Amino acid sequence: MPTAQRGDVQDVEEIRTTIEAFLKNARQPALYEAGEDLFPLAAGNFSLEMRGSRLTLEAWDRTRNFSRRILTIERSDSARIEIVVERFARREGRLFLVDLGRPAGADAGRRSARLVFRERFRLFLRRQFPEWNLAELSAEANLACSLSPAFPRAFLRHGQHGWAAIACPPDGDAAAALSFGLIWLTHLRAREKRVAVEGLAFYVPAGRERAVAPRLLCLDPAAARFELFTYTEQDSVALADPRDYGNLDTRLEPWRRPAGGSGMPDPYGRIASLPGVERVPKHDGRESWRVRGIEFAEGSGGDLSFGMSERRPAGRHHAAEIERLVEELDRARTPDAADREHPLYRQAPEAWLESQVRAGIETLDASLLGDPVYGQTPVIAGGERGIIDLLAADHSGRLTVVELKASADLHLPLQALDYWIHVKWHLDRGEFTPAGYFPGIELRSEPPRLMLVSPSLEFHSTTEAILSYFPPAIEVERIGLAVEWRKGLRVMFRLTGAERPR
Repeated sequence: MPTAQRGDVQDVEEIRTTIEAFLKNARQPALYEAGEDLFPLAAGNFSLEMRGSRLTLEAWDRTRNFSRRILTIERSDSARIEIVVERFARREGRLFLVDLGRPAGADAGRRSARLVFRERFRLFLRRQFPEWNLAELSAEANLACSLSPAFPRAFLRHGQHGWAAIACPPDGDAAAALSFGLIWLTHLRAREKRVAVEGLAFYVPAGRERAVAPRLLCLDPAAARFELFTYTEQDSVALADPRDYGNLDTRLEPWRRPAGGSGMPDPYGRIASLPGVERVPKHDGRESWRVRGIEFAEGSGGDLSFGMSERRPAGRHHAAEIERLVEELDRARTPDAADREHPLYRQAPEAWLESQVRAGIETLDASLLGDPVYGQTPVIAGGERGIIDLLAADHSGRLTVVELKASADLHLPLQALDYWIHVKWHLDRGEFTPAGYFPGIELRSEPPRLMLVSPSLEFHSTTEAILSYFPPAIEVERIGLAVEWRKGLRVMFRLTGAERPR
């Protein structure tokens, strides 16, 4: 269907024909208005008919009835029609027909959902801040400030005082929303020179408070005030106290030494000695066999299973096949690879960086012990993480959380804080030594250090802003590595907390 601009489709019969053709050809037709839920259309739940001289569109379901007089079509294509309609008191508005079965229509549907939730957020704010002026409310992207359209944000003002506010939609990532909230708070403080922006009001769906409460408790109250609100499906809003959510969803698996020791019988011993092969212990007594971070086999006692996509038990007759697999990985995944676009070279950069750090952790900090170094020690509920976590101890027995990221990640600081919180939780309860971690090392009780490690040019531009809300009690160090870190670790800078590179 060709695109139509306003003025091209004004005749009532043309308008009707255009809408009927769109609905007939649409795979998943739906309509929406700003502030209203998306309304799927199907045979039997809508009508398009003339009433006097006006064309009227009606739609209904078990809970809603929708009726609008159509004035004209603003624009149309195969994925969406934008319609000017007459609303209550003869006021004009915009109505959109979209095809959710097409990519552009699906995008419009997502934007519709964002606008609907934005209006719900407006209602929340009016209830919680009745005497404040809602100076700004947006659900649009702001690329210059790295603000996501997924989380509506607001600026509230009362005289010379202000508040930043942000909300996580029902299907959103509440933990990620907090990163954007701190960025928004920083942006408002820089922009509103004449207003004291006191803090951040943070809204999450009821039942999702635990995803953010521990992080809020760890932020610096001297840097800003933080208020946590919850909302229900019925739009009931309540103030939540983060201190009520102190129990963490975390566990510390007992550390078991590899069954049968670290030696492997021939011919597997020969495989372990091939160039590039690393053997990394796991908490359950198994060993991960890797080439620069990519696991190709797993050992347990004298048994070995191997394969990249599917694992098979290895027998002696598989030795040559496994050796060829290792040689392929070593050839493709070498720092001097001729083909840097090879899938194996580009795969899992964080795992490769972890390999480098494990082999030379003293380069990051000479006080750190090279062994043992544990990966993802406390198991955190809540899905996949794009950041590699390592836990090490220094010569004095103080723990250090090392977070690794090979590419820019806006969420690095708060994800690192999250892992630090879990490590401290188990440390405070004295659980590491009884569980078999750091044998022979007397661990100190003081809070762990936090080390963020990334190529120097890959720290996200918002990192300093987010770190500025960390309290001094959390010792954070950022370590920027040379761009050719695959060839070896070389520290380009060390920065403390929110300190900026000179």
